[in-house]
Amino acid sequence: MRIFDLSHSIEPGMPLYPGTPGPGFRSLSSIGEQGFAEQLYTLSSHTGTHIDLPSHMIESGRSLDDFPIERFYGKGLVIDVRMVAGGQISISELQRFGEQIHACEFLLLCSGWSDFWGSYRYFEDYPVLSPDAARWLCGFNLKGIGFDMVSADAAGDDRYPIHNLLLEKGLIIVENLCSLSALFSCHFTFCCFPLKISGAEAVPVRGVALVEEKGLP
Repeated sequence: MRIFDLSHSIEPGMPLYPGTPGPGFRSLSSIGEQGFAEQLYTLSSHTGTHIDLPSHMIESGRSLDDFPIERFYGKGLVIDVRMVAGGQISISELQRFGEQIHACEFLLLCSGWSDFWGSYRYFEDYPVLSPDAARWLCGFNLKGIGFDMVSADAAGDDRYPIHNLLLEKGLIIVENLCSLSALFSCHFTFCCFPLKISGAEAVPVRGVALVEEKGLP
């Protein structure tokens, strides 16, 4: 089996959704002084590669406590949407994958935008699902949809239509994934296990793909 890391590192100066405070790292003890090392981490629940849960956008929506651990693990599919830069991903661009989407539990959309991680372009012109495409995907039995972009919604759209459509359906949104192009044509299991934080509306995750050798192209 091969394991593909689909997550960005959490580190000082990392890219963050505009307005999100950066992570903090402070030493609490050192091996030289106390005989052991310990750090204090402070970070937003939306730092780096993370999941959004319904309570992120929906009043009285379900939080992490309401999801069993198996909701963060399942058969994955990557679809190439790199040709839609700056536009909307329409139903017609997804329909030819309908049978494969029906058979998967996590749909991951590869826009190629993770290549711009660390530059201003990462926050601009990335493709997003059209509302009709998001509604169409809600008709499948998916556990979640992942994006290699900073948001499921277009930059500056403070109505958050795609977030609301997907979260109302109870889907998990995974944002800031990376290295998805390595999984084109692969059969894999996707995992996005969160820390068990009570009441969380979002949590950083280590997104990974587990690929059996026979599932590699």
